[in-house]
Amino acid sequence: MGSLRCLFFLALLFAILPAAVRAQATSADSAPVPEEITVLPGHVLPLGRLGDDVVPQAYRLDLIVDPAAARFSGHAEIDVRLARAQGFVDLHGRGLSVSRAVAQVAGRSIAGHWQQRDPTGVVRLTFDDVLPAGPVTLAFDYSAAFADGPAGMFHVEVEKAWYSWTQFESIDARAAFPCFDQPGFKTPFTITLRTPPGLKAISNGPAQGPPETVDGHAVHRFAPTLPLPTYLVAMMVGPFASLEGTVPPNGLRPFPLPVRIDSTQQNAGKLAFAMAGTREIVGLLEEYFGEPFPFPKLDQVTTPILPGAMENAGADLYRDDILVMDASAPVVQQRDFGVIVGHELGHQWFGDLVTPAWWDDIWLNESFANWIGYRIGDAWRPDLGIMGDALSDGFRAMETDALLAGRPVRQPIETNTRIDSAFDSITYGKGGHIVGMVAAWLGEDKFREGVRRFIAAHRFGAATSDDFFAALADAAGDPRLVEAMRSFVEQQGVPLLAMRQQGDKVTITQLRYTTAGVAPPDSLWIIPLCLRRGAVRRCLLMDQRTQAFTMPGMGPVFPNAGGTGYYRFELTARHWAQLISEAGTLPGGEAQALVDSLSASIRAGRGTIAEMARLGHKLIRHPDPHAADAPDRALSQLVNDGMVSTQGRRMFRLYRERLYTNLLRQYGFDPRAGVYAYEAPARSQRRIQIVAAMLGTGRGKDLRHQLAEAAKAYLAGDKAALDPAWLDHALDVYLFEGKEAATRGLVEKALNSEDPVFRPTALRAAARTSSKDLASWLLTLDDPRLRESEKREFLDGIMARSATRELGYDWALANVDRLLASSDGQFFSARLPQALGRFCSVAWASRIAQDFQEKLAGTAGALELDRAIERVRNCGLLEDMMGEQIDGEFLKLR
Repeated sequence: MGSLRCLFFLALLFAILPAAVRAQATSADSAPVPEEITVLPGHVLPLGRLGDDVVPQAYRLDLIVDPAAARFSGHAEIDVRLARAQGFVDLHGRGLSVSRAVAQVAGRSIAGHWQQRDPTGVVRLTFDDVLPAGPVTLAFDYSAAFADGPAGMFHVEVEKAWYSWTQFESIDARAAFPCFDQPGFKTPFTITLRTPPGLKAISNGPAQGPPETVDGHAVHRFAPTLPLPTYLVAMMVGPFASLEGTVPPNGLRPFPLPVRIDSTQQNAGKLAFAMAGTREIVGLLEEYFGEPFPFPKLDQVTTPILPGAMENAGADLYRDDILVMDASAPVVQQRDFGVIVGHELGHQWFGDLVTPAWWDDIWLNESFANWIGYRIGDAWRPDLGIMGDALSDGFRAMETDALLAGRPVRQPIETNTRIDSAFDSITYGKGGHIVGMVAAWLGEDKFREGVRRFIAAHRFGAATSDDFFAALADAAGDPRLVEAMRSFVEQQGVPLLAMRQQGDKVTITQLRYTTAGVAPPDSLWIIPLCLRRGAVRRCLLMDQRTQAFTMPGMGPVFPNAGGTGYYRFELTARHWAQLISEAGTLPGGEAQALVDSLSASIRAGRGTIAEMARLGHKLIRHPDPHAADAPDRALSQLVNDGMVSTQGRRMFRLYRERLYTNLLRQYGFDPRAGVYAYEAPARSQRRIQIVAAMLGTGRGKDLRHQLAEAAKAYLAGDKAALDPAWLDHALDVYLFEGKEAATRGLVEKALNSEDPVFRPTALRAAARTSSKDLASWLLTLDDPRLRESEKREFLDGIMARSATRELGYDWALANVDRLLASSDGQFFSARLPQALGRFCSVAWASRIAQDFQEKLAGTAGALELDRAIERVRNCGLLEDMMGEQIDGEFLKLR
C-alpha cells in the first residue's frame, strides 16, 4: 500500500478504514465501582481516600521479628489529631490479629474495638466513649503472619537461614502494622525491632548504637525518621552479609554519607561492585538536584524474590541480581544496575522527599524516576549505551498505548482496588518518555531548573502533577507547556503525525495511531515537536489538527529529532525511501524511532516488509546495538505471531544469514568466561545479538554445538567454560539436545543453588520447553525448594512457546481461582494477561474474554486482561486482512 501514502489519502484512509473492530475499554476503570459502603447508620466506610477528620502526626513501632517463625507481633502507637469529636476512627489494617486497641487522651485510656470491614484492609475502630477533638494517641497490640511473596512483611529461607523484608508499595504497610496507609500522610516513624540474638536489623533511620539484650531478644533501636508516608517504611531482619562504606564529602554535602550493601550470606563476596556504583550514582544525583542526599544514611538491600526494586527512604530494596555482580558481569546486567539504582536513588528526592498527595499522581514519581534512572545511569557509564534502553522502553510502551482498552498516564483513583493499575508500562515507559520529550524540548538547563523549583517548594511534603507542570512552565517562561503536558498525561493513545514535505515546507496532520482494522478515536494533542533537517534542529508546539512549518536546509526532514518525541510518524513512499537510504548515518535514537514508526506502519496495513528488510541492511552495521538490532526484532515479532508460513520462515532465516554471517566472522565467537572482558560493551552486546540471530539458521550449527558443549562443561563444574553472557542461549541449546533428562537435571541443579543469576536463568530455560510432558511436569512440580514466584515463571515460559501455549492456557484456567486467592494473587493477576496475550486470532480473543474476564474483574489484572484480549484480536485481524500479503513479502526477502 506504499502508493497510498500521500498526506491527503492517508487522512482519508483513516476516515474510511473499515471498523472491523472498535475495541471497547472494558477495563476495571470503566466499570462502576462504589466509592463507599454503608456500615453504620449515617456513616460510610471509605474504600479509597480517607478523610481529613483524623490526621496522623507520628508513629512509634515496636515489633518482635523472628524470620524463622510463622508470625511476627508488635506494639504500635500513632499520634493523631482529630478535627472533631467522634466515636470511631477509620484507618487501615489487613489480616492483623489485634488483641488490644485503646485511645489515650488527656490521661485516660478509652477501649477500642477493631473490625476489618473490607478485604483491602479498611478498618473501623469504634470506642466505648467519644474521642474529643485535638491530639489523641492510638495504641495497638497485634500479631500477623509473614507473607511468602514480596508484599507486606515477608520471609524466605536461603541456604538454611531465614530472612525477612518489607515491601509496602502500594498499600501493603497495612499488612504489617495499623496505619493511615495513603501517601499524602507524611510523619516521622520511630522504629524498634526485637530479633533473635545475632541477626542484623535494618530500617530507614540510623541505628542508635549496638543492640541491647532484653528478655532474650536483641533490641535494635533506630533514630526517628524524617517525615515519610507509610509505603516508604522499611524493616529488614536476618543474618545479612554487609559491606560498609561512605560517599565522600562534596561541595553540597560537607560530611560523608554512610552507605551499606546488605545481602544474604552466599552473596558476601559480590558486593563491591554495588558499593562502588552506588557511591558514584549518589554523587551524580546530588549534582543534578543541586542538594545533598536527603536522608542520613543509605542501605542498599537485596532479596531473592522481589520482582524489581523499591525506593524505601534510606533503605532501598532490590532483587538480588540487580546489585550482586562484579565487573565481569554481562553488559545487560551492568546496564540494569545503572538504570535501576539511578531510578531508586532518584526517588529519594523525587518521591521520598516530595511525595504524591494521592495515588492518581504516582505516575509522576515513577515516570520521572524512570527518566532520571536512564539519564544518571548513562552519566555513570556512558560506554554501556543506556540511553538506547530508555528509548526502547518508550517505544515498547507505545505498543500498549496504541490499544483502545487502556488508560491515560494520570487517571482518577477512587478506590483501593484501582491503585495497582497505575503501576504498568504506561506509567513507566510512556510517562518516562513524555518526561524525556519535555526535557529535550525545553533543554537540559531549563528542565533541571524546573525540577529543582518543584522540590524546593514541596520539601518533606506532598505535591500534585499540577504543581510539577507549573514549576516547569515557570522555569521555561512558557505557560503553554502546562496544557501540552496535560494533553499527553490525561488522555490515552499514541499520536500519529502524517507528514508531507515539499521543499522547505512540511505539512503535518495529527491523528491517533491504531493498527489495521481498528478505527481511531478522535484525539488531539499539544505536541512538543522537534524536527531535524541536516544540521538544523527546530522545536515548536503543534496545537492544531493540521499545521505547516518551514524547515530550511537540504535533504529529508526527520520527524522526531533524537527520537525523544512520544509519537509515531507516517510518510509518503518517497520520504520513507529517503530516510531508509540514509538510516546508517542517523543517530541511534532516530534510527530506533524510524524502525518503530515503520513497524507501526506495517501493522496498520501501510508499510511493507521489503521496506523493513532494506532498513535492516542499512542499520546492520550501525554503531548503536539498539539501532542495529531493531529491524530484526520487528521482523521476528511478525514471525513469532504466527503470520509467516514455513517457507516464509525459511526465507527469513536465509535473510538473517545474509545479514549476519560476515558480522559473525568479524566479531568472532568463543563462549568461555572472560574472553571478551576487555572489549567495549557495545561490541560485546552486538556479538550477543549476532549470535542470537544466527543460532536458528543453517549456518548456526557450529554455534549450537559450541554452546551445548560449553553448557555441559559449565554444569559439570567448569565455570570457566561458559561466560554468564551466554548462559541463556547455552541452556536453551543444551536442553533442546538433552531433552527430558537434561531438563529434569537442570531444574534439580537450579533448586539446589542460590546463585542470583544461575538459579532464575536455569528455571526460565527449563520452562521454555516444547515438550508437553515436561510442561505438565513443571506446572505441577511440588518441591519445597521451589518458590511461589518461580512457579509463576514456569507458566510464563510455557505460554511463550507455541507448542505448549494451549496446555498452559488450560492449566491456568483450571487453577486461576486458587492462584488468585494465594498470597501473591495480586502479582499473578497482573502477570497472567501478559501470557494470555501471546495468542493471535479473533476466536482466541473471544475465548479469553469468556474464560477470564469475570475471574479477573476487580483485580489488578483486569485492565491488563482487556489489553491482552484486544492485542490478540488485533493480531488476528491483521492476519486475516494482511496475512497473505505479509507472508508473500517474507517469501521475497533478500
